[in-house]
Amino acid sequence: MKTIKHILPVVLMGVALASCEDLFEPAKDNLKDVSSMYGDANYAQGILGNAYILLPYSNSPQTDLATDDAVSNDQSNSYLQMATGAWSAQNDPTSQWKNRLNAIQYVNIMVANADKVAWSTDEALQRLFTDLFKGDAYGMRALQLFYLLRAHAGMVDGVNEMMGVPILREFQEADADFNQPRATFRACIDSIMVDIDRALELLPYEYEDVTDDNAVPAKYKSLGIAAGKYTRAFGYHQKGKINGMILRALRAQVALFAASPAYAQYSGIDWQKAASYAAELIDTKQMPADGYKWFANTTEIGGLNKGYNSTESIWQTNVTERHSLEGDHYPPSINGLGRCNPSQNLVDAFPMANGYPISDSRSGYNPNSPYAGRDNRLAAYILYDGQAIGSGNTTIITGTYGDNNINGLNYTVGYSTRTGYYMRKLLRPDVNLNPSNTTNQKSYDARIRWTEMFLDYAEAANEAAGPDVAVGSNRWTAKLVIKALRERAGICPDGEDAYLNECAQSKEKMRELIRNERRLELCFENHRFYDLRRWQVDLAKLNETVKGAEISAADAGFKTIDVETRNYKDYQYFGPIPYSEILKYDALQQNRGW
Repeated sequence: MKTIKHILPVVLMGVALASCEDLFEPAKDNLKDVSSMYGDANYAQGILGNAYILLPYSNSPQTDLATDDAVSNDQSNSYLQMATGAWSAQNDPTSQWKNRLNAIQYVNIMVANADKVAWSTDEALQRLFTDLFKGDAYGMRALQLFYLLRAHAGMVDGVNEMMGVPILREFQEADADFNQPRATFRACIDSIMVDIDRALELLPYEYEDVTDDNAVPAKYKSLGIAAGKYTRAFGYHQKGKINGMILRALRAQVALFAASPAYAQYSGIDWQKAASYAAELIDTKQMPADGYKWFANTTEIGGLNKGYNSTESIWQTNVTERHSLEGDHYPPSINGLGRCNPSQNLVDAFPMANGYPISDSRSGYNPNSPYAGRDNRLAAYILYDGQAIGSGNTTIITGTYGDNNINGLNYTVGYSTRTGYYMRKLLRPDVNLNPSNTTNQKSYDARIRWTEMFLDYAEAANEAAGPDVAVGSNRWTAKLVIKALRERAGICPDGEDAYLNECAQSKEKMRELIRNERRLELCFENHRFYDLRRWQVDLAKLNETVKGAEISAADAGFKTIDVETRNYKDYQYFGPIPYSEILKYDALQQNRGW
């Protein structure tokens, strides 16, 4: 592995991002037209760089706060308000409309003009850089359209077809007709897949330096392009940009989404195809040994302290020094805001180390010692009563006992936990937030993880073929994936996982287990909100009361309490089209119920 040295070019465009129309009214001193990119490669790179700035990933829990996994202690939090009844077409914190469409505008400029840019006076390099930026643009357009579709697809009154979003494949000039209708859901999926295929034709699996001319891909070798020139375009310095591995991961995500119960009838993609796409990625891959705690990989060789890529990451941000996440989510006694409060619902979903759910009489669960003998991920992801965190290894009491305990349940509104828990996952455990001696630590954000790909495969393979049948030419079955995930979490490391074996007797039981493993492994990474909806779980599940723990004494007095009541309607499996867009454009139809 090598240290990341470069991710993106400096973005030079002075174009505003407020709306499609704003793209055409920059300040006069920043005014440049599209033709300016032809002779200015840096300016051209900046156009595509804006789409990277607008990537849809978040480095902290957002939508999780509107699920049964967590609540916010900030009463003004938009996801808290959404989950408790204020979600509307005028108030939609999940909306992707503006940023995704703006990003697609930038990308369309590059798609149409990449081969007109003077990337180099050398003919070979001109070809290589044209392929690089055009492939990057196709991949970015697919990604942006997917996130737009996921947020805004839905059924429309009077139409017997699921509708998607407008498909924009050309840059819209100032005099363009912006009043565009929504394409069907299937047309959107097809468009995404076409762009992924085009990008895969142009981009390498990974960006690596090539020193041997024989290692140059055949399509370039046949043109007489040597290793040195190939490396200038597709070398390691391009790390962080979309590549073939990321594109395959995106395709697996799109296919899983499209094959899910909420969408399968309208998408043209089934579980078999979804499993095959994920299988292509994990075919020869080993389960990353420390994948469930990648964010805390600070000391071992190749760890964060040396700025290395994680073996768990398919796509990640650069390693930087920061303390912002810890500032938001550390407990208040060590100068954090304690914003994300995991639920008792989530805590109860972690099994015992013998693999059985705590609700199973065979688990050995002791309600008077609720955290003992549990799955290792519980202590890695949830900061519960009596655990320690921070540079001073401070013990955190989340119960109601103790004098002047600001960390305790509901002690100080807006700072203390509302559930009896704080989030530990994603956080460096050794940050000092003392205002007089604050320290930054090396961190990064994992955009797509290998564990997610294994879970995508397990879900699709189980639905397509059952727990014990491999899909595609790989060695993995759904059962083997879940076995590997549970073993690395400390479940039944020295013996058979009896509960897993029991679940693997039927697709239905295995489905429940896979969904629970996905919940645990991907908690606080903004997956569950959309998972629950693509699975079309019962409305009662969307509205499950979020619970917490009241602990009145150390190692005793544990009581489950109600914390937050959810208020989702039966049409809120799908998000709305923004009300402002419906008012502006009569060709747009709103999703049912909104």
